[in-house]
Amino acid sequence: MAGGVGSVLREYGSEQNLLSKPDGSASFIQGDTSVLAGVYGPAEVKVSKEIYDRATLEVVIQPKVGMASVRERAREQCVRETCEAALLSTLHPRSSLTLILQEVHDDGSLLSCYLNAACMALMDAGLPMGRLFCGVTCAIDAESQIITDPTAQQEKESRALLTFAIDSKDCNVMMSLTKGSFSVKELQQCIAVSQKASERIFQFYRDSVQRRYSKIL
Repeated sequence: MAGGVGSVLREYGSEQNLLSKPDGSASFIQGDTSVLAGVYGPAEVKVSKEIYDRATLEVVIQPKVGMASVRERAREQCVRETCEAALLSTLHPRSSLTLILQEVHDDGSLLSCYLNAACMALMDAGLPMGRLFCGVTCAIDAESQIITDPTAQQEKESRALLTFAIDSKDCNVMMSLTKGSFSVKELQQCIAVSQKASERIFQFYRDSVQRRYSKIL
């Protein structure tokens, strides 16, 4: 820890192409937080949802138990906006893409785990992307320490929670979702920590894909 900032990430794990029905699928694990993702398409789109110059992307988040709530709808929008910014959807006009995200277990940093699972599943589907993306969550605790990839308990004890989607090209922030109170300086610190953490996640992506295709070859 230096200057009240900690950039330690929990252990990561992922597996691609583990579901037979979707065109692309992936699991993503961050500590004890786990998510499954499935991508369907490009496929035929309903006329009412058709966009003449690009693909229509729908994101559905399924909670572990019960029906989706307002919280899931907000997270769906965050994931959709991030995916739309990364995908070259103009290559598939008048078609439909559907991304299903299933919560398996939530022990904190769930939105960033959804983002990471989504990116791995989009890669597995072979969809054209201008850039990759990853999710990083930061919590600011009562002592103003910044914790990356917080657990559910650390989230509960924090005074602010910030999740960022970071792009692989320039490490720019593609999307952010925040809760709680924080200063401009703390926001800037969280962004810097997330950008640094994203380097490790993108390396994890590369290693995972390399391992998978080295087995096939």
